[in-house]
Amino acid sequence: MTTFTGWTHKAFAMDDASRVGEARRHAAQAVAEMGWSEVDAGRLALVVTELGTNLQRHARGGRLLIAVRPQSSEVEVLSIDDGPGIPDLALAMQDGHSSGSTPGTGLGAVRRLADDFDVHSSMPDGTVGVARVRAKNAAAQPASIFQVGAVCLPAPHESVSGDGWAYAFHGDLATVLLADGLGHGPDAAKAADAAIGAFVRAPEDDVRETVQRVHRELQTTRGAAVCALRIDAAGATVSYSGAGNIVGRVVSGVFDKSIITQHGTAGMQIRKPESASLEWPDHALVVLHSDGIETRWTLDRIRPLLQRDPTLVAAVLLRDHTRHRDDATVVVIRRKE
Repeated sequence: MTTFTGWTHKAFAMDDASRVGEARRHAAQAVAEMGWSEVDAGRLALVVTELGTNLQRHARGGRLLIAVRPQSSEVEVLSIDDGPGIPDLALAMQDGHSSGSTPGTGLGAVRRLADDFDVHSSMPDGTVGVARVRAKNAAAQPASIFQVGAVCLPAPHESVSGDGWAYAFHGDLATVLLADGLGHGPDAAKAADAAIGAFVRAPEDDVRETVQRVHRELQTTRGAAVCALRIDAAGATVSYSGAGNIVGRVVSGVFDKSIITQHGTAGMQIRKPESASLEWPDHALVVLHSDGIETRWTLDRIRPLLQRDPTLVAAVLLRDHTRHRDDATVVVIRRKE
């Protein structure tokens, strides 16, 4: 299996013009540490500037979320706002169109400069966009039939997230672990990191064995809620096991089933892990999230995004359903088209 440790985003509220520069400097330092060329670093700087300036000038509650992904030599930039939305997205996406004087002239420039770009807007709810910039000399990533998107944010006023996640894939199988350390802050992060370490050592194990191993590894920590989930694309099934308040859904336009694990806290007290399974219909998403996200979200807001970049789904769920008092993580998996 090819294994990836999940990424965490750093948030920058675009409530002042100076925050655009702050976000740009954060991104520049990250890619300097990865040894990016000046050309690639310049592309990323323009993407951050365009998206941040657009939020600062035109949006309510605008924020940039930046995640550094060293395994793929990539930086992901999420743009999220609370409205008013873009009335003519097709016009706004035209290269050269800008409602203000910015260096690259708007969303068209972002689409041209970024390696991946997708954006969704509705009025009056707002706009979410995702741009990824990769170093041109980055090693090719293993091919997969799965596409994974996620947002992971620390609790307010915390510098580290008490949530952790990782995934692995091999052929028709994909396996995900999401852990939510008890509480938040550095001690919660230690518990989540221990859970991820236990997962990445043997991601091919049955989900029940994974949860049992995580439980043993976390006994010297404050403990965590965990869920191990495996998708079998050939068998069109999702199997899962866990303990605590990690929940999720398997959803499509005509299908909606919940993922709920048993009570308990890994590392403290859990019953013998059990597994359950669900159907994974064509075009369905698997959504898994920590309790920093409300559980009773509806499909209405994400229905237009079911066949889009899964990170947009994660961003909308974060925007509309975060509890604003804890670490918040959403992981979304779909089949590649």
